[in-house]
Amino acid sequence: MAQGPRDRVSAPRGVPDDGTPAPASGVGTDGAPDTGRRALEATWRIESARIVGALARYTGDLALAEDVASEAVAEALVSWPRDGVPRDSTAWLLATGRRRAIDAFRRRAGRDVRYAAFARDLDEGGVHAGATPSGDDEPDLLWDPDRIEDDKLTLIFTSCHPVLPKEARVALTLRVVGGLTSEEIARAFLVPTPTIQARITRAKKQLGAARVPFEVPPADERPARLGSVLNVLYVIFTEGSSASGGGDWIRTDLAREAIRLARVLSRLMPDEPEAAGLLALLELTAARFPARTGPDGEPILLADQDRRRWDASAVRRGRAALARAEAAGRGLGPYALQAAIAEQHDVADSVDGTNWARIVRLYEALGRVAPSPVVELNRAVAVSMASGPEAALEIVDVLVGSGALAGSYLLPSVRGELLSRLGRRDEARRELETAAQRCGNERERGVLEAKAAALGPPSG
Repeated sequence: MAQGPRDRVSAPRGVPDDGTPAPASGVGTDGAPDTGRRALEATWRIESARIVGALARYTGDLALAEDVASEAVAEALVSWPRDGVPRDSTAWLLATGRRRAIDAFRRRAGRDVRYAAFARDLDEGGVHAGATPSGDDEPDLLWDPDRIEDDKLTLIFTSCHPVLPKEARVALTLRVVGGLTSEEIARAFLVPTPTIQARITRAKKQLGAARVPFEVPPADERPARLGSVLNVLYVIFTEGSSASGGGDWIRTDLAREAIRLARVLSRLMPDEPEAAGLLALLELTAARFPARTGPDGEPILLADQDRRRWDASAVRRGRAALARAEAAGRGLGPYALQAAIAEQHDVADSVDGTNWARIVRLYEALGRVAPSPVVELNRAVAVSMASGPEAALEIVDVLVGSGALAGSYLLPSVRGELLSRLGRRDEARRELETAAQRCGNERERGVLEAKAAALGPPSG
């Protein structure tokens, strides 16, 4: 569960929204196919979870909601380049998806009562069959401003229903709510892409067969599902704050969405300290985003960051959330402990001025609460700063000997950094080159390659 070493001295790691917005006039500037496609891509990237969530609330069927949303996108691919981009592209997709749902229920035997209710709603002011959807046709039943912001959270709780295995819950929610591709989810879990695709397909079928309602569960049922929900938001944020692949160091769209959902969850469950702990962790980590990249998106490591650019408001919000988690008096859970570690970075005036000894103790506590090789690797990084690279190398070598993190770039990355600080340049270069070969993110790979090159040619 714990995230990889982030903003560490060895190798810390947005997708900016580059979609073309729909013109205010309601029609694409030139009606060109590229304009319509770009507008559709931008709308779907930003609003897909809200659209699927609203359609799932409307139909009560997650699989059907995804199907009709896909049909709406397919129709938009044809009509938007031809007819121009609607004034309200999201409402257009919702209205079209709703009509497709009506068609689906019409075709289903045994749904006469439900279809009649939907049909009556259409006759009373909805989008009539054959009409061209637009912002003026926005269906109130779908786009209720008092409910739409909760649809994503409802979608998460539905996807995290106990009827599904844990791995399926996380994969389904990341796909449907987080908008991650199957490839991105597979990288996050270090499993083949077909495995993730099969999990998602099975999960949808299980939810349908179990007739899982589309709703936030009653208060007495929420704790049982909270762990999966927290894990989902955590993984979405981790992919955003340290992109596992592609050419961007940070995917701010994913990270910001995880923070927004964590805020909603924390308000919904104010007595759950780990909900506050997760929110604290995300806020305190995201506070460093403004200084983590340069003008061209190039990575800036922790030691080189201009701390004046860190988001002081996010730091205050994160510390306040951490204080709420501590005030519960139940001891800090895994997310709150990671938030406490992030807090130590955020309040320090420099790398050398950081309370590394306290960070080591916090990692030791985290290792007892949620042991994992990644937590141990993070502890090694902190030990290297508190006690020197030699003590840290002993921890890392134990991990190497255990076979933990085999195939991951994290272990050789940290080991290469430690060997470099010990003056063992040839060994360090080999480790950093191995890490670069394994790393899926182009920006981070460049950092590792530059570090290896800076060590000079082999001594032999």
